[in-house]
Formats: sequence, structure tokens, C-alpha cells
Amino acid sequence: MSLRWCRSIRPRCSIRRFGAGAVSPVPTLRAWVTYCARTLSRNGVSALAVALSGCLYGFAGGGLPNIKTVAILPFDNQTPEPALTKEVNDAVLEAFQSRLGLRLAGESNADAVVRGKVTRYDPDVPVAYQAGVNRTDVTQRQVQITIDVEILDQREGKTLWQRQGLSEVGDYAPPQEVAGRRIALQKLVNDLVDGAQSQW
Repeated sequence: MSLRWCRSIRPRCSIRRFGAGAVSPVPTLRAWVTYCARTLSRNGVSALAVALSGCLYGFAGGGLPNIKTVAILPFDNQTPEPALTKEVNDAVLEAFQSRLGLRLAGESNADAVVRGKVTRYDPDVPVAYQAGVNRTDVTQRQVQITIDVEILDQREGKTLWQRQGLSEVGDYAPPQEVAGRRIALQKLVNDLVDGAQSQW
């Protein structure tokens, strides 16, 4: 069995040889399942485990079909927290570059455009308490961020993925509100990346 894993910039599985000497840079899922079944019958479970460990990420990751460049438009911040304007845009920008392997471009030239708005920010939601003498202390609070977002394929003139009221939370120990906001933003970015990859 000869396996080679490549593409360091965009981590995908690349099986150079499977079956009867056939060459396929990125096999279809059906071909890969067939290959794995044959590997199991010939070499046993351990060989199959090695093959799967190298390739499962390749089917889960990757970018968008025919999308190479993206324009991240500034999210409209409709909340009273001014820091969210930069923090949301920076987080989305970093994710689409490093995790989806897309290059930045101007709105008029980009294959895809990401646009949205931050519609709600709740920074002080109590989630855990501790009883004290004649009082109850809040030991854990929660940040909640809600956004509307759309990923538009400009080449095809259609929406690739869209969510209204997408919301995530981040727990923090008072007074570390910024830490909770960072957690909620990371969850939102994960949702965006998963949504984009669902169109792959």
C-alpha cells in the first residue's frame, strides 16, 4: 500500500495510488470507502486505521468549490460595545484565510463576499452562584453574541450560506468579560467555517 499525504497550505488527503494502480489526487468518497474496504481485507484493521487517521481530516476540511478569493466586509455593529467591530472582523478574516485557505481581495474582484452585522451583545448573564453570609455572589457569568451573516458567491450570483440570529456564548469568571467574549467569538467563527465547508 502506497500513501502520500500532501498540500501543507490546504490540508487535504492526497492518495496517489489506490486500487489497481489508479492515480487520483483527491478521491471521491465512494472510491475512498471502496479503497478502505479492500485495504481492510488485505492488510487488516491496523493498516486501515493508519489510512483513516491520515485522511479523515481531508474530508472534513478544505475550502469552497471554485472559490479562491474572498472579501470580508466590515460587520455592522448594532450593539453598544465598540470593541466588537474590530474583534468580529479580525476573527472572521483570520478564519477564512488560515482555515479555508482563501486569499483576500477587494469586493469588486473577490469570488465570494462575507457580510453581516452584530445584532446583540449581552455581557453580564449570571450562570453560577455561591452563597455567602447574608448574600449570594455570582461566581461565573456569560457573554452572548448574536450575528446575522451571509456568504455570497459573486461568480454565480447566489448565497452559499446564510444565518439570521446566529448566537454563541462564552463563560467567564468576573471580571474577565474580554475572555468570555473571546470564547463566544471563537464559537461563532467555528460556525461560519462549518457553514462554509458544508457547501464543499
